[in-house]
Amino acid sequence: MKRVFLAGALFAVTASLSFAGPVEDRQAVMKAMGKALGPLAAIAKGENAFDAGVVEQNLTALNEAAQKLDVAALFPEGSTTGETEALPAIWENMADFQERAVKLKADVAEVASAVPGDTARVQAALGRIGQNCGGCHENYRMTKN
Repeated sequence: MKRVFLAGALFAVTASLSFAGPVEDRQAVMKAMGKALGPLAAIAKGENAFDAGVVEQNLTALNEAAQKLDVAALFPEGSTTGETEALPAIWENMADFQERAVKLKADVAEVASAVPGDTARVQAALGRIGQNCGGCHENYRMTKN
C-alpha cells in the first residue's frame, strides 16, 4: 500500500512540474541561461582563470537553454500575469522580439560550435551574446529596482 501511495505522490509531483505555465517555463529557460553565463562572465572578467572545460561545459549548457527559447510557446498572448518582468512591448512588437530570439539562438549556437580557446575569445563571444541579451532586456524586460 505504501508503494502505491508513494508512486501516486511521485506521479502527482512530476505531473505538476511538467505542466508549468509559460511564465514559469520562460523563467526556467532564462535562469538556465544565466546560470551558464555566470562562469563564462567570471572568466571574461578575469575573476577566474581560463579553463577550456568550464568554457565548453557552460557554452553547451547555454546553447541547450537558448535553443529552448520558443517565443510562440513561452510568450503567448496574455502571458503577462503573475510574477513576470516581461513588458507589454513584447506583444506590441512581436516580429522584432521573434527576430531577436532567432538571432540569439544562432549566435549562441555558432559560439558553442567553436569553443573559444582563451580569455580574449571568451570576452569576444560574451560581447556578441551580451548584445543580444542586452538589446532584448532594454526593450522587453521590466527594469529591476
